[in-house]
Amino acid sequence: MSWLDYLRSVDTPTLSNAIELLNVRPRREGFTPLAVRCLFPELGVMCGHAVTAQVETMTSMEPRGMEQFLELYEAVANAPKPAVIALQEIGGQRDYAVHCGEVMGSIFTRLGAIGLVSDCAVRDIPEVRAMKFHYFARGTVASHANFRIVRAGVPVQIENLVIHPGDILHGDENGLLLVPDGVEQSLPAKVEEIRTSEGDLLDYVRGPEFTIAGLRRKLVE
Repeated sequence: MSWLDYLRSVDTPTLSNAIELLNVRPRREGFTPLAVRCLFPELGVMCGHAVTAQVETMTSMEPRGMEQFLELYEAVANAPKPAVIALQEIGGQRDYAVHCGEVMGSIFTRLGAIGLVSDCAVRDIPEVRAMKFHYFARGTVASHANFRIVRAGVPVQIENLVIHPGDILHGDENGLLLVPDGVEQSLPAKVEEIRTSEGDLLDYVRGPEFTIAGLRRKLVE
């Protein structure tokens, strides 16, 4: 089983708890807040290598051209697969900004991407859902306005989460997180530790012997 196949077998909260046990980053880091929502929870786990770009939607500081779009598409084509697109708005009025629809989603899919993460909005929901292309975004807006790619292949910040090209992103209906580098050997054991400890606790809580005193012994003593 490949590393990404393994990660896809784990839900995002369990993965988050297991990463916490490794003490490789502060517990307040490595994930997005509730502003970034999983729009297609029925698709299950999304896991892939980040391809990043900064975009500008509502303002017009530079001319809009296709060369920067092609730069992003080439980055997707050359990235490890599967790829996940991560787009950061650097212009103003983020509530109006749409970062992807059916056309771009189709191009991304053809180039080997499985989903997109945005700190703004997306659109063409029925069509993109039918493509089984993951959307993680703040919501939906009808118009793409003056959308343009500013630069591709640079670090981006999606809300509080800093994403570098090639980072592994993992998300499901619970949210989105970044899988830290160098944990391939240590993380699976921590995942099993979380599954076992939480399973044992839930069995006790749901069982006939449950008491608050017994719960205290399990949690504190």
